[in-house]
Amino acid sequence: MDQLLTELSQRLDKVKLGGGPKKIESHKAKGKMTARERINYLIDKGSELLEVGAFAGDGMYTEEGGCPGGGVVTVMGYVKGRMCIIVSNDATVKAGAWFPITAKKILRAQEIAMENRLPIIYLVDSAGVFLPMQDEVFPDKEHFGRIFRNNARMSSMGIVQVSAIMGSCVAGGAYLPIMSDYAFIVEGTGSVFLAGSYLVKSAIGETVDNETLGGASTHSEISGVTDNKYPNDAACLDAIKKVFDKMGHNDKAGFDRVDPILPKKKPIEINTILPADRTKPYDMLEIIERLVDHSEFEQYKELYGQTIICGLGRVNGWAVGIIANQRKMVKSKKGEMQMGGVIYSDSADKAARFIMNCNQQKIPLVFLQDVSGFMVGSRSEHGGIIKDGAKMVSAMANSVVPKFTFIVGNSYGAGNYAMCGKAYDPKLIYSWVTGQMAVMSGASAAKTLLQIQEAALKSKGVEIDPEKEKELLNEITQKYNNELSPYYAAARLWTDGVIDPQETRKIISMGIEAANHSPITERYNVGVIQT
Repeated sequence: MDQLLTELSQRLDKVKLGGGPKKIESHKAKGKMTARERINYLIDKGSELLEVGAFAGDGMYTEEGGCPGGGVVTVMGYVKGRMCIIVSNDATVKAGAWFPITAKKILRAQEIAMENRLPIIYLVDSAGVFLPMQDEVFPDKEHFGRIFRNNARMSSMGIVQVSAIMGSCVAGGAYLPIMSDYAFIVEGTGSVFLAGSYLVKSAIGETVDNETLGGASTHSEISGVTDNKYPNDAACLDAIKKVFDKMGHNDKAGFDRVDPILPKKKPIEINTILPADRTKPYDMLEIIERLVDHSEFEQYKELYGQTIICGLGRVNGWAVGIIANQRKMVKSKKGEMQMGGVIYSDSADKAARFIMNCNQQKIPLVFLQDVSGFMVGSRSEHGGIIKDGAKMVSAMANSVVPKFTFIVGNSYGAGNYAMCGKAYDPKLIYSWVTGQMAVMSGASAAKTLLQIQEAALKSKGVEIDPEKEKELLNEITQKYNNELSPYYAAARLWTDGVIDPQETRKIISMGIEAANHSPITERYNVGVIQT
């Protein structure tokens, strides 16, 4: 665990450098703050901060020089005591150009704002679409244009959007700040136009400099496109604070909260409870008791369906329902031993019923994943494992209370789905440094893929000797294990990030606080479920 946490720290340090020291130096020489400095200046001092998508783009676009952090920093934080989402372009990464993952990350930030009815702040400093990859960022439903659609939708929903133009804002990207409720601009560095001076010269033959074309004075004094201009980044950010200082408050969803109490059992002990060998059993209840307030946890149907633990507790004062995979071997109601981390019919049935209860009682759900999948074999099939699994998936998918997912260990196959994987709209989903996500384990997948490759080669008359077979197996295993990495998933925004287990309580607490800004208007109905 110490090694994994050291790796996490080193990776985060690298991400925070954006385009690197030289690019940062050049950026600041223009009198500009960096993307992270702007956020740190804006948020309330000493308040909690949650970064979303820190590892977006990690290891991707290597032929284009990489895109650390996806070229944008997105966080959930507090400005003048009001929780909000902040999106800050990092101009040290390819001048803030938009890669496919950049658009996906901004869309994720907007999604969080829309789901939780949180105000959103855009700190704009971008050269626009990364042209060599325009076909992967421009035309599709979840591409660049969806951001402006969301601007319009949020405006109609009454969600406040504030933009600060602190650098370039070009072409289609110009619509983002101007479709916001407030549009501020920094003198000397901020500019916004549909086409820059070179393109204007090429298109219509007009000779004009960028400042005259779309600088702070032009848009604040002549066009009226921006509301006000400010002499520097700090003054512009101060103006945003003044807007937030006077906002009214929304209705609440009404999730229950009492005064927080720290866990009685030390959370740091999680690091020694989790085994280094993920095939070894451990007691997930010991993990839960180090996450909940005062280590108090009320189990639901404790002696039934024991490969899933369900129960009620509090996290930082908030009432939560926890659904977790039990990783130790347990004895079934028939006296048979059941494998830990596997979902059986009785445990799926229990989880479905518990989810229904939490929806009835307006209790947010927390999923702790360490799951190999559903039980297979003739006995399970005859017992209706598919029917019971479908019952759990239906109950979870139709849940209207907020859901939060943490990948503690394994997250394989349909087990990922049933335990509220990304496809099932958790409000937030993070992986611990120990997490792995895939259709199946690395060992199982490698053997299966090896058999497929061997069959293909033999059909061409190629015989495989033991040494060649071993070489093929190692090659397949290495590739698959790389794809199992929590950083591989986080790079593609399959999760919102990779975290130290000690951050779990903060994420749950901030997540429920965010969700509490959006009253539940949808009725819980699980649809047709066979009983």
